[in-house]
Amino acid sequence: MSTEAPGRDGAAYADRFAAETPALISARARAARLTGAPPVTPAEGATLAVLAAGAAARTVVSIGSGGGVAGLWLLEGMRPDGVLTVLDSDAEALRATRRAFAEAGHPPGRTRMIFGTTGEVLPRLSSGAYDMVVCAGAPTQYAVHLDALVELVRVGGTVACHGLLDGDRIADPRARDDQTAAWRDVARAVREHEDLTSAVLPIGAGLLVATRRR
Repeated sequence: MSTEAPGRDGAAYADRFAAETPALISARARAARLTGAPPVTPAEGATLAVLAAGAAARTVVSIGSGGGVAGLWLLEGMRPDGVLTVLDSDAEALRATRRAFAEAGHPPGRTRMIFGTTGEVLPRLSSGAYDMVVCAGAPTQYAVHLDALVELVRVGGTVACHGLLDGDRIADPRARDDQTAAWRDVARAVREHEDLTSAVLPIGAGLLVATRRR
């Protein structure tokens, strides 16, 4: 049995399979004009929705807003009474996210948007109170706070990081830019964390997923 990652045709099929709503299509178009990390692909977004649904997630944190693309997928998988907390230090991205949620018809009570850096906001969030934490921004924004992010998740909860396989740079020893170095630090820390069981999913730009065991 082949263990090779899906090729371009397979990746394209996976994205087509994850059919996006008109609100998601609009949010993706706006997100393409924003600075910062690119939004999750449709296949990655659908995977986040499945993870949220499998955990019956009621409380989720998204580090980085990405114009609301990841958030819309997460809300699709979360419980109807769930609340998604989004934090971002980019005001324009937060405005785009707020518009995306409104266009999708999500009432204000289902989302909480916080402006600030990861280091500024994390102390305001309760440890062990979240079913899922999704890192959708650049790793340089949260790599040094990884332990604190893991502490947010309850036992049995999930941590997911988007983008570590982007451009295949993490596997290239010649790539030594700050972002790639941060990805290597995050991947190593997650793999070696004694409380986490983890895997890398080679879809889109790559998802690093982990479940907190204790």
